Amino acid sequence: MKITIIGTGYVGLVTGACLAELGNDVFCLDVDQRKIDLLNNGGIPIHEPGLEEVVARNRAAGRLQFSTDVAASVAHGQLQFIAVGTPPDEDGSADLQYVLAAARNIGRHMNGYKVIVDKSTVPVGTADRVAAALREELSARGAESKGALDELEFAVVSNPEFLKEGAAVEDFMRPDRIVIGTDDTPAGLRARDLMKLLYAPFNRNHERVYWMDVRSAEFTKYAANAMLATRISFMNELANLADQVGADIEAVRHGIGSDPRIGHSFLYAGAGYGGSCFPKDVQALERTARQYDQELLILRAVEAVNDRQKQVLGRKVVQRFGANLTGMKFAVWGLAFKPNTDDMREAPSRVLLKELIERGATVAVHDPVAMEEAQRVLALDLSADQLARIAFKATPMDALDGAEALVIVTEWKAFRSPDFEQIKARLKQPVIIDGRNLFEPPLMTGLGIEYHGIGRSVLTGK
Repeated sequence: MKITIIGTGYVGLVTGACLAELGNDVFCLDVDQRKIDLLNNGGIPIHEPGLEEVVARNRAAGRLQFSTDVAASVAHGQLQFIAVGTPPDEDGSADLQYVLAAARNIGRHMNGYKVIVDKSTVPVGTADRVAAALREELSARGAESKGALDELEFAVVSNPEFLKEGAAVEDFMRPDRIVIGTDDTPAGLRARDLMKLLYAPFNRNHERVYWMDVRSAEFTKYAANAMLATRISFMNELANLADQVGADIEAVRHGIGSDPRIGHSFLYAGAGYGGSCFPKDVQALERTARQYDQELLILRAVEAVNDRQKQVLGRKVVQRFGANLTGMKFAVWGLAFKPNTDDMREAPSRVLLKELIERGATVAVHDPVAMEEAQRVLALDLSADQLARIAFKATPMDALDGAEALVIVTEWKAFRSPDFEQIKARLKQPVIIDGRNLFEPPLMTGLGIEYHGIGRSVLTGK
């Protein structure tokens, strides 16, 4: 099938590359010439395991191309996937300007039946706005050509993505579900047949597609992310209470996760969630509710708990070393909001680093892949003088020299089995503040390391 992907960001690039991997002829459009040049020269603008190989293989096979040519992109694919960004607006709602601009471009250039697939995460009702934008453009073209074009057929479909950063290629190629929302008009039924054909390779063993109306599909994406964010904030609140009452949150996690009605996923206590999805999607769903005079009290609390949880590591540093950190140095392992990505959006490390610097400390940091992106993002958070007090180190151990303590923010696998004797030798004093509960407190005590986890004070006496 001939497919156009509009937007070569995280969702668009993964979607385009993986659909090409299935044998489709994919045209990826982006307005950023530098990004297109990078992709055409064999580069990848994001870090995602396995993606570079998939892109290279399908470019070489001629199944995947990248361009800024809007007219060519519309002419190429009967299926037009909109996968552009929907950043949060000032009021927390999703900014749809890029989605609607993509729709208008399709309307300006289409000359036959098109299926417009909303792949971007968008609020309920966006498909209606996309359809209206298309009709406006077709109407304008029809008026100019005496009505010849205003009868062109199209359908708008909702097909939200459920990709985890760091495992996106695997998630796309082995999906646990594929949600598709269509309407029952003749154009919509035709779109359903095309979408069914597109996703047929995933349904050979069992049906993975969940068919529904368009608005329900749009809602499903937000509901899923809101539920996962709720579980994270719930466990973080319990972990903070566990520290006070003398319970071990890891034992609690195993105890409640064994209940099949609850399960173990997203029950890990930590330093708060970040990234491009959970923070903005929770806000956008709250904003949608307010537009309908509804209050999502639980989600408001989820957001507040998460904002507070991003300060938990800073609080633990202050509790141990005092409010004035002038002249002190701290080592930080992990900058990206989660492992296997270089994504720094809403990362808890940004909150921690800002607090340490503002309290007078210097910091040495290491992340396996996010160092370059971190420097770019932290330059937005901090002044030049403040940024100069952060040293970016090539290895985790290099960050430790002369530091008062090691603070772990991101749970990279490379941090799970370190040389603890070397850690003790390089730190000024053997203190680890672990924001992801990577280590067992009794083991740390046996090694002579002062250990501070999240919700594990019962095992450390802290």
